[in-house]
Amino acid sequence: MAHIDAGKTTTTERILFYTGKSHRIGEVDNGEATMDWMAQEQNRGITITSAATTCFWRDHQINIIDTPGHVDFTAEVERSLRVLDGAIAIFCAVGGVEPQSETVWHQADAYEIPRIAYVNKMDRIGADFYAVLDEIREKLGANPVVIQLPIGRESEFTGTIDLLSLQELHWDVESFGAKYELADIQEKHQELVATWRERLLDELTAHSDELTEYVLEGKEIPVELLNNVIREQTVNRNIVPVFCGASLRNAGVQPLLDAVINYLPAPEELPPIHGTHAKKENNVEVERSVDGQPLALVFKIQSDREAGDLSFIRVYSGTIKAGTAVYNIAKKKRERIHRLLRPHANRTEQVDSVSAGDIAVAVGLKLAQTGDTIGSEGFPVLLEKMHFPEPVISVAIEPNTLSQRERLKEVLSVLAKEDPTFTTKEDQETGELIISGMGELHLDVLRTRIIDDFNVGARVGNPQVTYRESISKEHEHTEKFHRMLAGKENSAELTLRVAPLSRGTGNQFSSNVSKSDLPENLIEAVERSIRGAFSAGIVYGYPAFDVGVILVKASYNEQTSTEFAFEAAASLGFDNACRDADPILLEPIMKVDVMCPKEFLGDVISGITMRGGVVHGVDSRPAMEHITTEAPLRNMFGYSTALRSITQGRGNYAMEFSHFSKKPEK
Repeated sequence: MAHIDAGKTTTTERILFYTGKSHRIGEVDNGEATMDWMAQEQNRGITITSAATTCFWRDHQINIIDTPGHVDFTAEVERSLRVLDGAIAIFCAVGGVEPQSETVWHQADAYEIPRIAYVNKMDRIGADFYAVLDEIREKLGANPVVIQLPIGRESEFTGTIDLLSLQELHWDVESFGAKYELADIQEKHQELVATWRERLLDELTAHSDELTEYVLEGKEIPVELLNNVIREQTVNRNIVPVFCGASLRNAGVQPLLDAVINYLPAPEELPPIHGTHAKKENNVEVERSVDGQPLALVFKIQSDREAGDLSFIRVYSGTIKAGTAVYNIAKKKRERIHRLLRPHANRTEQVDSVSAGDIAVAVGLKLAQTGDTIGSEGFPVLLEKMHFPEPVISVAIEPNTLSQRERLKEVLSVLAKEDPTFTTKEDQETGELIISGMGELHLDVLRTRIIDDFNVGARVGNPQVTYRESISKEHEHTEKFHRMLAGKENSAELTLRVAPLSRGTGNQFSSNVSKSDLPENLIEAVERSIRGAFSAGIVYGYPAFDVGVILVKASYNEQTSTEFAFEAAASLGFDNACRDADPILLEPIMKVDVMCPKEFLGDVISGITMRGGVVHGVDSRPAMEHITTEAPLRNMFGYSTALRSITQGRGNYAMEFSHFSKKPEK
């Protein structure tokens, strides 16, 4: 996991080469990377979808997921982190802790994932290993513990020094780094090594009495003991071991693989996972054991022309076999897994069964969606779902010919099932198809997929901001509904109170009416209708946001009160109550991080303020200035072109959604 261009895919390609998974090294820059298998990934030189693969090192099986770095594909990172046991955080030796590095780091914090850090690109001009260490400490609040020191930097980077075995490592150019030599530490490095070795021991002795005894008695410390202490503290997330290298120059990857096995946890070493019993609704702790009841999480859906929907699953407990029925606990339905595949980017190998700790692709699940739990009816435990950010940018899309309209709708529903941050709807008034996503690049990638992968000719309009609607005061409203349908009387009367909630709370519904006053199915009908009304909006048709609704009272007639009547009354009541509660329009505010050379700082800041942006801070680095700002999304379209022209092509920026704020009235 890392920021764009830190070298995630390049490092993964080296891992596949050294573990014998691929017979040659695929380069991102040449569009030949194994893990970037989509045509667009190869053309653009970026990772768009997270690719999973399995390799073997030192008799251990490692399941790897290579995630995208671009903030527009944050859902791919989120769902990958949800199913990981450990992570390698890659930092560029020049850029340090970049904006997206912070985002993924905090996502990993939320899922309590142990991490090791790898400072890549030590051969680049401006590389500074020690500055990156300081940034990891200051910006991420982490505790980096150096395991390897670089020998030289920039063009003089020649290898690394291992602070545990106290040896130098030099990689062989002829074998593409597959072989490396161990040598004694040179005289000129002795003092630096002594300093950092002492810091390492200071940190580790705080966690181990046995190690403290060795140090106090001045005895030689076994590497195995050091490894055990580092592993224990990494798994407990007290420290982050730091390694360095230059993946593109094939240096530093094997020690990183060793570190995965030495320091990151195997599945059974982690604490039990928390779930909710679907029937008893109590919290359950599930042991990560091969002998337990089968339980797996569907973390990704991918469409395949021949096989249909491919469900990527992470098995947490027990064993799942091909050709057997499983129970979709979220949908309360039985489904059959026809085949199980072990993924390797876009290629797969068939397997008979998968056990706790495995990542696999299940073929044949028709109902499964991202976030569903599959298992057995005897042990219906729901695992925690993933939370995805809301789409903030929309475009209208239309097929080149009317005959392709239905086909386009099918394709959009396939893409929406694959990607939880992509939504599609039909405008009721204009009949336009509207697609929404996380950013301009996200929608551009999806448009290209529609045209190239699915062969549907389509035109796309200019990007539009997806606003939200809310209310600014509390209001209570009574709604009466009475209608004759097919000779049957339908009536309902209910009182709703709507109130604004604090920003970011989300929409909420609660009922003050007891089940003795109103049957449960009618209360559920009201809730169903209100939740549907949230997405339909108030005045402009944008989704409602941060609105609380309480069912205060309801009148019930055994003869005429129907679910239909209460649904209709709730929908009309919500509409009328919100219109009288001073509705307001909210616009998305984006967090924008701009990197530019020092000489363009003034022009870049004035360009941002002209777009309504607020500058929160400027952080000076040796090669770049890092400007942190917030700006309304409506003013940020086309900013990449403007920034390039201001900075002569040397500036870049990352933009992600921050919060919704009241749109100023003109």
